[in-house]
Amino acid sequence: MQTLGLAPWLVAFPLIGAAILLLGGRRSDRWGHWLGVLAPTASFVLGLVLLIDTLGQPADDRTGISSFGTWIVAGPLHVEAAFRIDPLSLTFVMLVTFVGTLIHVYSVAYMELDASRRRFFGYLNLFVAAMLLLVLADNYLLLFVGWEGVGLASFLLIGFWDHRLDYAVAGKKAFVMNRVGDMGLIVAMMLMVWQFGSVSFEDVLGGAGGLGAGVATAMGLMLLLAACGKSAQFPLQAWLGDAMAGPTPVSALIHAATMVTAGVYLLVRSAPVLEASPDAQLAVVIVGAVTLLFGAIVGCAKDDIKKALAASTMSQIGYMMLAAGLGPVGYAFAIFHLVTHGFFKAGLFLGAGSVMHAMDDSVDMRRFGGLARVLPVTAITMGLGWLAILGIPPFSGFWSKDRIIEVAFIGDGWRPWVFGMAALLGAGITAFYMSRLFFMTFAGRRRWPTSHGHEAHPHEAPALMRWPMIILAVGSVALGGLLTIGGAFTSWLAPVVGEAEHQGEPVLPAWLLIVLTLVLVVLGALLAFRMYAVGPVPVEAPESTVLVRAARRDLYQDALNETVAMLPGQVLTRTLVYADRTTVDASFLQLASGVRRSGDGMRRFQNGYVRTYAATSLGGLLVVAAVVWALAG
Repeated sequence: MQTLGLAPWLVAFPLIGAAILLLGGRRSDRWGHWLGVLAPTASFVLGLVLLIDTLGQPADDRTGISSFGTWIVAGPLHVEAAFRIDPLSLTFVMLVTFVGTLIHVYSVAYMELDASRRRFFGYLNLFVAAMLLLVLADNYLLLFVGWEGVGLASFLLIGFWDHRLDYAVAGKKAFVMNRVGDMGLIVAMMLMVWQFGSVSFEDVLGGAGGLGAGVATAMGLMLLLAACGKSAQFPLQAWLGDAMAGPTPVSALIHAATMVTAGVYLLVRSAPVLEASPDAQLAVVIVGAVTLLFGAIVGCAKDDIKKALAASTMSQIGYMMLAAGLGPVGYAFAIFHLVTHGFFKAGLFLGAGSVMHAMDDSVDMRRFGGLARVLPVTAITMGLGWLAILGIPPFSGFWSKDRIIEVAFIGDGWRPWVFGMAALLGAGITAFYMSRLFFMTFAGRRRWPTSHGHEAHPHEAPALMRWPMIILAVGSVALGGLLTIGGAFTSWLAPVVGEAEHQGEPVLPAWLLIVLTLVLVVLGALLAFRMYAVGPVPVEAPESTVLVRAARRDLYQDALNETVAMLPGQVLTRTLVYADRTTVDASFLQLASGVRRSGDGMRRFQNGYVRTYAATSLGGLLVVAAVVWALAG
């Protein structure tokens, strides 16, 4: 590929932007946000050039390596600093830079009155640079640098308004829980060095077929642990809801284009390792199925519009994880849904930000209602994203999520029935909680808060916020169908992930699965319409069932984490402190006390009186004489 030399600039542009914005000082306050927008825009243009060049190559020649030389030499281990340009990495480059640029533009208006807007854009640029490094790296160690960069940027952005203690704690919670997952990637790399003496994709993925069953399973499970932390999958998903503490554009960037998609990328990129261990593949599918239902159930009970969308992200990433665990039949559809989700979820989050902008930063959907009449653009764009995530044809989600439901029913024995039914049930629950969100916000009677006796007066967002929402809404409508024409997207990814077609037939006919899915979706939406558009919505959450109370508390995941991880650590710490005080410290204190008492005893003989010293000398002389006399006798 002639344009391969441009690859480093994909990362360099946002990285330079971050450096200027974070180190340049307040002199750049007036124009820094536009520099922040320019950086990902430049990366998008370069990515488009690389994409066009790659599309012009034969399918078997669409992989290129841009190497900068040897990075690390440690005995037999040689790690190259190199970027990999192939259909999978370019798919992520285009998603990250295009959606990321729209979020940057939106942020210019959203953060207009924030005194730290320049710093905010510096962090956004850092986030984009880290994610691009992650997906472009040609080995796991360089990928890990981007992986940690994404974690750092998310910590800085989630806790951006750290003058509030709960926001600062939310950033710390995300950072700590991600470090748990990071240990999985570190251990996986240790196993790679042990088995292959390398961490490069070519050596590890090319030799994965020769791994022993135990090593392949261990490596696959460690990669899954890493993905669970970064993509907020069970049991490491509890940080995602609290991550809504950051400004709304951060939520859009994390959920649509960067952080939570990294785990899916890691597993699909590491497909040969998973295929070497059926047990690891099964674990991935189980985690995906559990998380998609977990997130959907939690989303049904959230009144905070951003936390409801966060639960939705958790659930939708669960669909992608489930597909990634199904092998070649699912890899392409996992990435396909990731791309379409990137558009409609970014649009939904930006729409939520527009609602907050209109409602004095309120996030309580119980105090919205009837906003479609005063926020028509926001209502239409969020409505299109809502229809896309429901999977209503011909919107994007129909072409991607429904294919995952279909391939979940492929297989033998009990697996297609269990995992397929989980995916099908998740679609119905998704329709309910996303329709609940839409109707509580835009339909029904007004439940707007009042200030000093005057009703709120919501208004449409400025143009810099509206246009990114409109563009993302267009993608929510058309992108899935366009990429499906002639199997374009699956054919594009085939050189990396294999052929998705002809991998088996579902246990139920495809047309029947489409009908069943649509029936469940319509029923879920109608139930939400009856409850939240036609029926009255109380301003205060009413008394509820045990399940609803559990869902409002994230199914007690925080309590479980505290019981399983935090409390044992606290008990161990207290036990060690007690043992230290009663054993180690006590022993030294007793020794010191003995030395002090012996000193006190000796002090009586060192009183400074000559007669005492003379008597002591005489006594000693008499003792010596007695001993000599006894020996001589």
